[in-house]
Order: sequence, then structure tokens, then C-alpha cells
Amino acid sequence: MRAVVFAGGISLFIALAGTPLFIRFLTRHQYGQFIRHDGPATHLVKRGTPTMGGVVIILATVIGWLGANLLTGRAPYASSMLVVLLIVGLGFVGFLDDYIKIRQERSLGLRARYKILGQAVVGIAFAVLVLQFPNQHGDTPASTSISFLRDTALDLAYWGPAIGIILFVIWANFLITAWSNAVNLTDGLDGLATGASLIFFGAYTIIGIWQYNQWCSLDSATNQCYEVRDPRDLAILCAAIAGACFGFLWWNASPAKIFMGDTGSLALGGAIAGVTIMSRTELLGVIIGGLFVIIVASSVIQIGWFKISGGRRVFKMAPLHHHFELMGWGEVTIVIRFWIIAGLAAAAGTGIFYAEWIAALPPGE
Repeated sequence: MRAVVFAGGISLFIALAGTPLFIRFLTRHQYGQFIRHDGPATHLVKRGTPTMGGVVIILATVIGWLGANLLTGRAPYASSMLVVLLIVGLGFVGFLDDYIKIRQERSLGLRARYKILGQAVVGIAFAVLVLQFPNQHGDTPASTSISFLRDTALDLAYWGPAIGIILFVIWANFLITAWSNAVNLTDGLDGLATGASLIFFGAYTIIGIWQYNQWCSLDSATNQCYEVRDPRDLAILCAAIAGACFGFLWWNASPAKIFMGDTGSLALGGAIAGVTIMSRTELLGVIIGGLFVIIVASSVIQIGWFKISGGRRVFKMAPLHHHFELMGWGEVTIVIRFWIIAGLAAAAGTGIFYAEWIAALPPGE
């Protein structure tokens, strides 16, 4: 799979070489991060660190994806093009949020209603488009069925196509919002969200390659084949995202020289949602992205228990990584241990994915 290797290599180089140039540009214009005073006191020293690094991740991803297709003489297909549009669209919403924070010199950017509106516009457009563009076999980039390792019998179009489209738009936007917020919450320590995203998309690169090797369009005679429209296309894009995160991590690791900001976290969260929807593995993504889920759950538990108990807390601070900071753990220690959790979750999810295929083999094969 030369295109997969090219995509990862090109995006890695662009992010590795381009990030210091972007850091100098941001520093020259004094585009630095503003730190909330209700967070850990140790974070106050990070005030002024350049932010909006997600711009580099997005550019490196797009260049790596396009470059790989160009070098191998192939054209990108609908699936990856739609995920790229989702990444760029949500990245633009995040960029506006980051830019307002910098211009207004405050830790809060876009007003909540405008941020939600921007995400909704991008998400609804994506959800409607992914049910279009059938290929010669009639497969569209996404389906109205809820998926785990592949599409399940739970079809949102059970009550008719019109109801199915409406329910799918709601479902897709729930996933987009949930994953965007998950990456955003995880982006609280140097390199944490970048490394966890690298692990996630590395796992999905493997899944995309495997789906292509067992693709129904190549061999429809096997019961274990995957009815995914463009699995190789998704593998190429995932490799490009992983490479971009790898290159950016060199500069984002502690002590971070740049933060990805909402530009990066919204884009990466959208990419996670888009890839899981297109690969027909929406619920499997919850396992592979287990670290993100744990961190979101810690915030939900903290807020819920605070309201129910009248002001009591489960954790010293949420999200979970701040709890361990206040317990005295070093930032690098927390990040590395959380990366280990992310790696174990990705390995478990990928193992389940492969085990299902093995289990479906006829006896004796």
C-alpha cells in the first residue's frame, strides 16, 4: 500500500518542518494562549504559548492525503473527500474560536450558541452528503444502520427513508459533537490529545487496510467481507492524520512550544466521527478511543454528582488528568500513562475487530 506510506510520510514531514515556521509566525504576532485561572496553578506558566497549531495538523493532513493520491496516480474517492470537508469545516469553527480568544485576550472564544450553530451547519451538511454518491455497486459512503464491527440490524430507516435520513442526521451530529468535545477535553496537558489521536488513527489505518483486503467489491463470495464504500481511501486519510499528529507531537510534547487549540481538537474530533461512520464501525470507535471516553465520563460524573449532591465532588478536578495533577503526579507521568491506556484501548478494539473476522471463518480454514 504505497499510498498509505506516502500519506503518512508526507504529512509527517510537513508537520515536523512546518510547525516551527508557524510557531515563529504566531510568536511574531503575539498569538498566545490564555489560561483559565480556575485551572491548576501549574498551568499559568503556559500563558502566552502559541496556539492554533491545529492549522498545521489540518494542512499537513490535506497535503499528505492529496500528495499520496497524486504520487500513486489515483483520484481520491467520495469517502475521504467528505471526511476532509468535515475536518476543514470544524477546523474553521475552531479557528474562529481560537482567534477570538486571542483578539479579546480571554480564555473563552466564540459564544456557545454560535459555536454550536457552526458545528451544526457543518455536521448536518456532512450527514446529508454521506448518504449520497453511490458507487457502481450501489454503496454510499455511509449507511443508516448503526454499526459496531460492521452494520448491525438496527436500521434508522426502518420507518422509511425520510425518517431514516432525519434520524441519521441526528445520530451523526451526536457523534461529531461528542468526539469533538472528547478531544477538546483531552487537550489539557502537553501532547496528551495529540498522542492519543495518533494512536487512534494508527489503529484505523490498520483497520482500513484490512477492510480493503477483505472488501466485498474485491471478493463478494466470502461471508466475512466488508461492505464499506472506500476502505483504502480511508486508510490513506487515516495514515495522513496519524503522520500529521506524529510530526506535530515533536513540538507539542512537554514543554509544549505550541498548542493545537480548538482548531485542532474540533478537526480531530470530527475526523474520528467521520472515519468511524464511513468505516461502519461507529461503536467500535468507542473502544479504540477509550481514553477519550474515560476523560469525557470523568467530567460527566463530576458535574452530575456535583448537582445531585449539592456541591460535593468525586474528583479533585475534572477532566480526569487534572485530578491526577492535583494529586501531585507530574505532567509527563500523566501523559505517558494515559498514552499507555490509549494504546491498550486501541489494541483491544483492533483485536476485537480481527477476532470477529476469525470467528466467522468456516471450520477448517
